[in-house]
Amino acid sequence: MNTCSITPQSLGFTVIFNPRQIYLSTFFVLFLQDGSKQRQARKKTVSFSSMPSDRKMNSTAACMAFMMEGCEMKKVRSNSRMYNRYFLLDPDMRWLRWEPSKKDSEKAKLEIKSIKEVRLGKKTPVLRSNGLSDQFPDECAFSIIYGDNYESLDLVASTADVVSTWVMGLRYLVSYGRHMVGVVEPSQPSVRTSWIGSVFELADPERQGHIDLFRATQIIKGLNPGMRESRIELKFKELQKAKDCYGEGIDLDTFVEAYCELCTRPEIFFLLVQFSSNKEYLDSKDLMLFVEVEQGVEGVTEEMCREIVHKYEPSAEGRNNGYLSIDGFTHYLLSSECHIFDPQHKHVCQDMTQPLSHYYINSSHNASLLEDHYWGSSDLSSYVRALRMGCRSLEVVVWDGADCEPVVYVDVINQYAFESSEYPLILCLVTHCSVPQQRVMAQHLKKILGDKLHVDPPNMEDHYLPSPEKLKGKILIKGKSLPSDSQDSEGEKSHSDFETSKREQKHWEICSFNEVDANRFANEFPEDFVSYNKRFLSRVYPTPMRIDASNMNPQDFWKCGCQIVAMNYQTPGLMMDLNLGWFRQNGNCGYVLRPAIMREEVSYFSANARDSLPGVSAQLLHIKVISGQNLPKPRGSAAKGDVVEPYIYVEIHGIPADCAEQRTKTVSQNGDNPIFDESFEFQINLPELAALRFVVLDDDYIGDEFIGQYTIPFECLLPGYRHVPLQSLTGEFLPNTTLFVHVAITNRRGGGKAHKRGLSVRKGRKAREYTSTKTTGIKVVDELFRASTQPLREATDLRENVQNAMVSFKELCGLTPAANMKQCILTVSSWLMNSERAQRVTVDLSGAYPTMEAHGPVPELLRKVLTAYDTMIQTSRTLIESADGVYSKLTQAQRAGLDFHEDLHRIGAREGLKGRKLQKAMESYAWNITVLKVCTYTLCYALRHVYTRALFSTSRGITEHGNL
Repeated sequence: MNTCSITPQSLGFTVIFNPRQIYLSTFFVLFLQDGSKQRQARKKTVSFSSMPSDRKMNSTAACMAFMMEGCEMKKVRSNSRMYNRYFLLDPDMRWLRWEPSKKDSEKAKLEIKSIKEVRLGKKTPVLRSNGLSDQFPDECAFSIIYGDNYESLDLVASTADVVSTWVMGLRYLVSYGRHMVGVVEPSQPSVRTSWIGSVFELADPERQGHIDLFRATQIIKGLNPGMRESRIELKFKELQKAKDCYGEGIDLDTFVEAYCELCTRPEIFFLLVQFSSNKEYLDSKDLMLFVEVEQGVEGVTEEMCREIVHKYEPSAEGRNNGYLSIDGFTHYLLSSECHIFDPQHKHVCQDMTQPLSHYYINSSHNASLLEDHYWGSSDLSSYVRALRMGCRSLEVVVWDGADCEPVVYVDVINQYAFESSEYPLILCLVTHCSVPQQRVMAQHLKKILGDKLHVDPPNMEDHYLPSPEKLKGKILIKGKSLPSDSQDSEGEKSHSDFETSKREQKHWEICSFNEVDANRFANEFPEDFVSYNKRFLSRVYPTPMRIDASNMNPQDFWKCGCQIVAMNYQTPGLMMDLNLGWFRQNGNCGYVLRPAIMREEVSYFSANARDSLPGVSAQLLHIKVISGQNLPKPRGSAAKGDVVEPYIYVEIHGIPADCAEQRTKTVSQNGDNPIFDESFEFQINLPELAALRFVVLDDDYIGDEFIGQYTIPFECLLPGYRHVPLQSLTGEFLPNTTLFVHVAITNRRGGGKAHKRGLSVRKGRKAREYTSTKTTGIKVVDELFRASTQPLREATDLRENVQNAMVSFKELCGLTPAANMKQCILTVSSWLMNSERAQRVTVDLSGAYPTMEAHGPVPELLRKVLTAYDTMIQTSRTLIESADGVYSKLTQAQRAGLDFHEDLHRIGAREGLKGRKLQKAMESYAWNITVLKVCTYTLCYALRHVYTRALFSTSRGITEHGNL
């Protein structure tokens, strides 16, 4: 008996596993295939749409057949050289061979039973080497880990589909062996086959044994609403022709085969094969692993997973037994539970008690302005639409009317003001009427809006506007100053510099900027513009030169802190996509809290920064675009008939340092389920101001046409395997049209641009970049910040050492830095369970820090993994035990620095600084305070990450899953 054990001393038990016993219960229905008899094949349907020569895979056995036929792949050597070899699986499924080779043919082979693991992507030292990193995409590489010393056979295929076929087939063989492929007892049909058969029986109540083509088509269409009827009919006709029964009714076998070929998404079947303990379905424990480990959901229980099965599994047998078949798994992944948007953000989830100037405010420009500049009842629907979309700032144009009555309609605004959001609505009055009619207009506003109108005078002792929470249900009026000959002096005042505004502007006054002027300020005075917007509201409106009502890019002004960027809601496109997508993140209430670095009184931020922010460790966003579903032909397009040849742009919008885009390849003539399988990586320096946008286009020689898009704030992204709902050009969600992606977010390692260095770079202490303070030119201030240099370096070392140790451990486990600790534990567990010889590893949870120790001889790779684990725990321990002292030094320096804030201008002037030198001193001071704040925050974040991800997850992974 091969056993492996882990002894959690604190729990007082030893868990002993026998790998053979674990799978015994799933084997009893399987038997050795008898070549002299025809057996019912297991229906494990896969349809790889882009296999060589349009080859279709429709069962696990078909994957094996492809591997037996063989294909050419590149074999990668440790010296980073690649050799073309022809790889094939022996007919007896015991050996993997390759040719030609200088070796003896008996040496150019690998026994299947010696395989420990099959890794997808560049997850071995050989494939991660710098010499190969840019020569082939991640999705075209895989590695076979074999032998007691865990050697690797590293391969590169021509397409991701070929990789998927080999990985799926090899993993199946490793789990079950050659005797179990595609074979099941006739009396034990699969859960899926039984369910499809029951669906057919319901459609054939008279038990005729067949149904007509139309009925069969409608059934499959009903089960998969996004599928085209023409595609379903064509599949039935193809199968009937192959059976020489064209034109007859659809029998059970044909119906089952058609359903399996049409409705099995290979990329989802591949996931099921990875996580299923019996490769036919996911039980509640399998599903629990997937939801917790891959989807990143905390606190998952078996009961929660049973509820998922009950909700999404179509077969009664599956629901009764707690099994999630491929169809149930597909339904679950397509459900709102697995959408990319975090449901927490569908409700107001941000602090709404801060001053109004601390929020971005959803704003409309000229929503109902007609050509003749008069409002008409036929155009009021535009205001209703804007309000229902979450708009909280409307431009209201007022003109002189007949009988001394100004032309202004506020009834509709009063009716719909708070239908979609209870937070304050700002009416920006653009008055083109005489003073007498302005007074009449004011009376109308008071009468119609009543108690909703905010009329309380500002508190002169305050320095900021009230909060959205305090102004709930209120309508605020923004108006320009009255003419100079008017007896009333209330209204908006104008200030072209920032220093004057700082001295004279009242906190309730607002400045409106033409986009041209706003752009000039953003480019010439980026720091001043950000600082100005910490206290005052600013509104940016489109230049009158935009006669086509096109939109400016709101990100150009959000990065400067401008709260109100007025958009032409009637004009769809990229800019409106960004605006509407951005304001979804706080329950679509029309208000989004700005980043802290733009709100805090003493902080440094430059809107045009093209590098990382002071003291901030950037994050890496990993996006794998896997597939698309039911992509429609662009509206109005006549080229190529119904054929769609899609490709996808993945875009990051944010501060200049973050803006980037990458695109996938074009998939030829496939809009139903195009497989992209391409991975991208983006560096995000200011996550709070970043948005991710997917754009799907139809590749055409005349001009690429828009199919759909989806824009989501970075803060709303959920990790794991997610579906992305696509929207049309005008913002409507396209029915059943999605993208399937995988999302992971990690901290950047060691500096450098993501697209240059990627995940393979990890800087040591000698090459580490430390964020330093800047000299202000004020002696007493500079001495204070100079004393903080050492704790800043200590905090950076503590954080980076832990991060590097974690990444090293993950990589030795054959995983990416985006992996979590539970995935690592499960990987090491699988190695032990698949070992041919007895190996024992003990985990001790009795102390403050877990330890993992091997008993007896273990392979070199496992020894390295255990060493890396120990290093990770020790660096975590150092962080935990040193954090308090470093934190205390940083906060003390921060408090001492802030003591200079009120008198800094006077102290600098006393030491002879003036003009630009004094301004530079103020900026350097703000930079230093920001560095201290950010470093303190990231130290706390690292500490929390260690507790929740490293130590806690290690313990939970062992005690909950018991798989080591």
